[in-house]
Amino acid sequence: MEVLQAESGSNSSLKRTLSRTNLIALGIGAVIGAGIFVLTGQAAAQYAGPGVAISFVVSAMACAFAGLCYAEFAAMIPIAGSAYTYAYATMGRIVAWIIGWALILEYLFSGATVAVGWSGYVVNFLATYGIEIPPALASAPIAFDAQNNMSFTGAFINLPAVLIVLVITILLYRGIKESANFNNFVVILKLSVIALFILFGWAYINYDNWTPFIPENTGNFGQFGWTGVFRASAVIFFAYIGFDAVSTAAQEAKNPQKDMPWGILGSLAICTFVYILVALVMTGMAPFADLNTAAPIAVAIDMAGEGLAWLSPFIKLGAIAGLSSVILVMLMGQTRVFYSMSNDGLFFAPFAKIHDKFQTPYIATVITGAIAMIACGLLPIGILGELVSIGTLLAFMIVCLGILILRYKHPEYERPFKTPFFPYVPILGILCCGGVMLFLNPIIFVICGIWIGIGLVIYFFYGSKNAKY
Repeated sequence: MEVLQAESGSNSSLKRTLSRTNLIALGIGAVIGAGIFVLTGQAAAQYAGPGVAISFVVSAMACAFAGLCYAEFAAMIPIAGSAYTYAYATMGRIVAWIIGWALILEYLFSGATVAVGWSGYVVNFLATYGIEIPPALASAPIAFDAQNNMSFTGAFINLPAVLIVLVITILLYRGIKESANFNNFVVILKLSVIALFILFGWAYINYDNWTPFIPENTGNFGQFGWTGVFRASAVIFFAYIGFDAVSTAAQEAKNPQKDMPWGILGSLAICTFVYILVALVMTGMAPFADLNTAAPIAVAIDMAGEGLAWLSPFIKLGAIAGLSSVILVMLMGQTRVFYSMSNDGLFFAPFAKIHDKFQTPYIATVITGAIAMIACGLLPIGILGELVSIGTLLAFMIVCLGILILRYKHPEYERPFKTPFFPYVPILGILCCGGVMLFLNPIIFVICGIWIGIGLVIYFFYGSKNAKY
């Protein structure tokens, strides 16, 4: 702990340029994206109906408990690395490695996943103006059906997805300040578009679409009814990942002790409020069964007829901008996790190198971007979503557990922000995240286990021999 706190001092090799506003915008930039523009409609159509608004409350509760624990850690240990660093400080090296490896699932593959969604909106937007991108250059060559059986589509590569990841990687290579300015602009743009949808869409709500608010269960677990609401909360948990990415920028915040809690909890509160309103308007404007599409907000607007036809292109542009900022924050978070793990000697040394001019972890940035480009160019969006969620939920549970351990083992440490209602909040965080995790597809646990196994091999052959502490 003493070493970590010393590293957070003014001699940090990363530039401290992020204000409280930057941090809140960073969190909003990460959260409001794929969930609100894609997953909300699919969760409503397949699992919860209009009750998907309640699903957002369930997910937000799990995030809020974890967020309060994140805020205490981020203020006490303002170091890049997020849950990985917190686990290292409280539970030791091997647990830190496991959680760092799980965070790669969250940041790296969620960036790739969102890039695929970005590509879909861009292709759709260009098509409305007569610009057609051939399917062979705008979709993945691999597909999976509902039973996870793999097939080949005949496509070559998802080129738009690859190009957006390339642009974002260049931004991150040049520096965090430039990236933050871009993100601030995008956040304002997409919040404005979402506000237009809520304000104008509310007048077109058909209240019959909200009856019943929670459709009757079909007889299958997780298909409507209350089990469907909880199943949807596990699926849309993807929509909340990223608010913890604020904590990965702690070493680049101007005043991390005061501003990190604001960044984490402020962005989470704003995003939850926005999600609930969008879910209510969307399911009120269109029957929930019609929302199982990659562009559910656009479907809802089309149902309103000519009265809202003017809003459709703005929504698509807002989706494109929103997804762009999510890709930026996810890839930035991954490079900082790589940087922290490498700086501790657990991961390969070049990932900790800082660029002389731009003062960014440039090798980690380039390799992260390259892997993300391969993933988004070749893989479909559906198979990755729940895998990303399980990595996130595992990280949240470890952070909550870390707060419990550190409070009892080292009550003497200075805590600029304290998680309230201790020990109930961290315990509820563990229970809520674990409960949401139980509603994920069982095959996801198998894949996650294989992923963790690969990580442990790297740890025992490299990390355990080169660790500094």
